Amino acid sequence: MSTTTKKFREFMAEPLGDKTIKEVPGIGEVLGTKLTEAGYERAYVLFGKFLLSNKDAELFQDWLQTQCGANAHQAKTTTQALSEWAEAFI
Repeated sequence: MSTTTKKFREFMAEPLGDKTIKEVPGIGEVLGTKLTEAGYERAYVLFGKFLLSNKDAELFQDWLQTQCGANAHQAKTTTQALSEWAEAFI
């Protein structure tokens, strides 16, 4: 990311562990609640969905927007964070 937020730096600082969905960059209260209700309570579960999309940013962003109600900025930020986390940790 060109500008890193505190949330992004904290997310990238360590393995996913038991991070909640709301600790993922791009996901706030409203989107976090929607994702939790859809069964994505933890960051690692959302990361699994990212991997199932073959780390295809466009496909994953589309899923976040159409199935979860994310706006374009949220979808891009979340996808970029998961992609960068994957590069750093796997």
